[in-house]
Amino acid sequence: MTAPAVELRGLRVELGGTPILAGVDLAVAVGEWVTVIGPNGAGKSTLLRAVGGLLPAPGAVSLFGTPINSLRRRDRARVVATVAQSPVVPAGMSVFDYVLLGRTPYIPALGRESTADLAAVHEVLDRLDLGAFGRRELATLSGGERQRVFLARALAQGATLLLLDEPTSALDIGHQQEVLELVDQLRREHDLTVLATMHDLSIAGEYADRLVLLADGRVAAAGPPQEVLTEALLATHYRANVRVIPGDHGPLVVPVRPR
Repeated sequence: MTAPAVELRGLRVELGGTPILAGVDLAVAVGEWVTVIGPNGAGKSTLLRAVGGLLPAPGAVSLFGTPINSLRRRDRARVVATVAQSPVVPAGMSVFDYVLLGRTPYIPALGRESTADLAAVHEVLDRLDLGAFGRRELATLSGGERQRVFLARALAQGATLLLLDEPTSALDIGHQQEVLELVDQLRREHDLTVLATMHDLSIAGEYADRLVLLADGRVAAAGPPQEVLTEALLATHYRANVRVIPGDHGPLVVPVRPR
């Protein structure tokens, strides 16, 4: 039996003495797209940071069958790549140099990038239609273009698990669709596993195989979008008045004003 790409067992995280996650169990199969939803403060981003090894979670997180705390940082970076909500971009950095940062796990200490590293960056840029942007400063690109560059850096790592924290929060609807369609295409073509967080419930339901609803640091519901995006669950955990309408790929969640 193939080990899950991600397995969480009783994941607990405290920040500054405040409990954020209070015993989360979750398994994400290889090649699956799972999106974590939930109200503000539910612990969505904290969960992704723990899976990415950025927060201590002794014995609670395994990646592809290996406990994360037994992986060296360099080895972990070859397995999992994270696209944060607002990545830090050094001033004046070009698109090519930024994507090249994704090859850091493969470059020896005090060494230089190899021909293979440069070729990997060119391949990813071409794959994401960014080849013409290589010499441009990242800061001069549009929001949708920058998001593709952030994704390119993650793909340049050669990782098989992508962690996407609100990947479309700063994009208009056209660029949201462009980025998510690209992620889904790459997932299918390269057997990638995607674990994401999203605020937009309709978009989350359109693209994810499964949704996980977090509330108060715990899993309140998990399953196919049709089972999680229900008016009763959203009223309980979001305190929202909504109407849920069946869609082609997932339910559409429409806010409704109280009477």
